[in-house]
Amino acid sequence: MRILFHHRIRSKDGQYVHLEELLKAFRAEGHEVRLVGPEVVESEQFGADAGWVDALRRWLPAWASELLEFAYNLAALPRLQRAIDEFEPDFIYERFNLFFPVGAWAARRRGVPLASEINAPLFEERSEHGKLSLSTLARWSQGYVWRQADLCLPVTEVLARSVHAYGAERERILVMPNGVDRERFHPTDRDLAKERLALSGRLVLGFVGFVRSWHGVDHVIRLLASGALPENAFLLMVGDGPARAELEALARELGVAERVRFTGVVQRDALAPFLDAIDIALQPAVTAYASPLKLIEYLAMGKAIVAPAQENILELLGDGRNAILFDPARPDGLGEALVRLCADPGLCARLGRAAMASIDEQGLTWRHNAARIVERVAARRAIGPSGLDARRTRSAA
Repeated sequence: MRILFHHRIRSKDGQYVHLEELLKAFRAEGHEVRLVGPEVVESEQFGADAGWVDALRRWLPAWASELLEFAYNLAALPRLQRAIDEFEPDFIYERFNLFFPVGAWAARRRGVPLASEINAPLFEERSEHGKLSLSTLARWSQGYVWRQADLCLPVTEVLARSVHAYGAERERILVMPNGVDRERFHPTDRDLAKERLALSGRLVLGFVGFVRSWHGVDHVIRLLASGALPENAFLLMVGDGPARAELEALARELGVAERVRFTGVVQRDALAPFLDAIDIALQPAVTAYASPLKLIEYLAMGKAIVAPAQENILELLGDGRNAILFDPARPDGLGEALVRLCADPGLCARLGRAAMASIDEQGLTWRHNAARIVERVAARRAIGPSGLDARRTRSAA
């Protein structure tokens, strides 16, 4: 198939990882893909923000920034329509964003199916955090895209219910959790990985990603200081984020700074060796609708995982099966789970083996996702890939 991959990503972070991995997976499945979106992000280093765009947003009042977001559609529409006319795609694959109906507009004008990748209910998310001014326009843009898309691809069943509540029929919704590249993420030699990081003999508790205060890593630092965890327990923070300074300050204040390390931003190609060194992988908190990328990478690397027992997490993990889950409503839930795992190496090993098996059991790879998307698009059009090729040929004639 020919797939036109459309996006508005300007910062090279977790959302770009999703784009890059799925783009690679479509091509590995034998499809021809053209990327349409801000080109500057492709040349940035991983971890780069949106540059002048972020600076402008901080300077402008919210309503003006949001008007500029919506105005971007006027520039994107002719570019996207030209790409459709030149490339003649079988469908458009678009990463959903707020104030971003241009993909739906172009798909309707050109009669091309649209698949919308949905990672969050962005209207609700931005409203909750008090960062939304043009609420009516924002809510309309979200519902419009979800109702117009031929295929909606929310990352969890929890999010699928939100998409359905906006008017998208269930038969147009396919839950598509994040995936992993098994060639890049697979366990090798944990002892060697620890040696290279000067962590030999340590029981490594690890967190990967962009850390914010709500992630709850401060609870882990307090546990280190409390004496509840073994003396050789060590917290490895692989990544960076706005909570880093306050967490480092907390570790110093509690006298455990020598047992906490932040690596700073790690490029994707260099991430697996850091994951390899981790004994117990941490997901202390997560939003109610997310499919955490780090969680699936933890599974692929065979980690013993600690995570909250909430609905979106239960779509991937089972307590005592491939993870230890705790009640996020209990203040001591995370601590009890960590103490249990730290004291039981056999349990950690068993959970790690089950975690790796979960990837194949649940089809949690980008290649599997790409195949499912193409299969469902073809089914929605009631024709197979060969029929789509024939339709393009007839159209060109």
